[in-house]
Amino acid sequence: MLEYPIYIAGNFEKSAKVLDVYNPFKGYAFARTYQASDEQYETAISKALDCRKIMAEMPSFEKYQALHFISDSIANNRQVLAETLCYESGKPIRYALAEVDRAAQTFLVAAEEAKRIPKEYISLDWTPAGNKKEGLVKYFPCGVVAGITPFNFPINLVAHKVAPAIAAGCPIILKPASSTPLSSLELAKIVAKTNLPPGAFSVLPMDRKTGNKMVLDERFNVLSFTGSADVGWEMKKNAGKKRVLLELGGNAAVIVCPGINIEEVVKKSLVGGFSYSGQICIHAQRFFIHKNIFNEFANAFAEGAKNLKYGDPKDPDTDVSVMIDQANADRVEAWVNEAVEGGAKVLCGGKKENGFYLPTVLTEVKQEMKVCAEEVFGPVVILDSFSTFEEAVEKVNSSKFGLQAAVYTNSVTEVEYAFNNLYVGGVILNDMPTFRADHMPYGGVKDSGLGREGIRYAIMEMMEPRILVK
Repeated sequence: MLEYPIYIAGNFEKSAKVLDVYNPFKGYAFARTYQASDEQYETAISKALDCRKIMAEMPSFEKYQALHFISDSIANNRQVLAETLCYESGKPIRYALAEVDRAAQTFLVAAEEAKRIPKEYISLDWTPAGNKKEGLVKYFPCGVVAGITPFNFPINLVAHKVAPAIAAGCPIILKPASSTPLSSLELAKIVAKTNLPPGAFSVLPMDRKTGNKMVLDERFNVLSFTGSADVGWEMKKNAGKKRVLLELGGNAAVIVCPGINIEEVVKKSLVGGFSYSGQICIHAQRFFIHKNIFNEFANAFAEGAKNLKYGDPKDPDTDVSVMIDQANADRVEAWVNEAVEGGAKVLCGGKKENGFYLPTVLTEVKQEMKVCAEEVFGPVVILDSFSTFEEAVEKVNSSKFGLQAAVYTNSVTEVEYAFNNLYVGGVILNDMPTFRADHMPYGGVKDSGLGREGIRYAIMEMMEPRILVK
């Protein structure tokens, strides 16, 4: 049994509240950490407030050095971090390695962006009152950040909270998902070796009641949350005067038009639809395929899904592994059964085997079924047909979510129409909606969230402008 003390403002500590961490594939606890006590929570906030001024005044080169060190250290500990992530989340090792690489890149980009915090001069003599006056606009850190992260990307989604906060000059207290806290504690070991002041970063696994204090606590200036839509919007209601950044659920769609290479699109669609068992907020869930190529695409896609390898996440050849826990596997099973009972047709999959849910392709699905209307967050894909491109766009927009969507087309006119009319945060051309470069603006509309991540954009969410008029 591995033991991971929690990280309280520069110190690694234990508490009376033990938190066992389970390997989803093996089904047993392989590590132990701790839930922060009320006293440890108060210490973390007190230390964060103490170093708020130090962080705000830290010169760019020092923030750059710290962030660059973290990036290099993540890269140098790639295998250990990936194995930790694999064990705690059940993510196949090849995807875990890719996530660690992305986390290193996220901190590297933040190091560069720390040197580019904007400022500007503006002319004020547009009116007689402003004659012979000018303004200097600078951006200042908002203050202490509460970061709350989900289980599915235990290190890179943590990086998307921590790296921008450091670059902006904000202390951050992180509450990782209770099922996957170890990757962030491994990250804390790296941060502890930097020149950042005690209090700049704390990692506090907490129960729901203690964790909710972060939402209500007025000493936090920013709340950055990634998770489900229901939880996120409830947090926003209770967050008071904090600046709130929400990265919530998705129901990503793919439009497939005639004239494309079906074999190539199917190959990418199998990754977009089933990597990490679909437990990705931009998982390709809804496919809208032109009626003239629907049968060819559906047959090839279902056959490809049947041939995906599922098994031990440590096996580098594994495509699909267990879901994060049995409860989620049961939920996906219930949603698919509901759809089948309502008339949906199963082209492949549709079965649960212990913690696995087999890659599943459904057709003839009604809009109101959960597998279509909600975020399935599992290895389930639905296929539907369309006659006109405008109809396909309308079907994509019928969702209450709007995170990312993809369009496969060779038509410039269709590209322009999609970009101007799809109500989402990002449109991906001739690739999967699961594509994300970590420095691009990332976020959604409607139930999918509020604000944008992507390093520079998240930094600006954690800063506020101030003008000097002279």
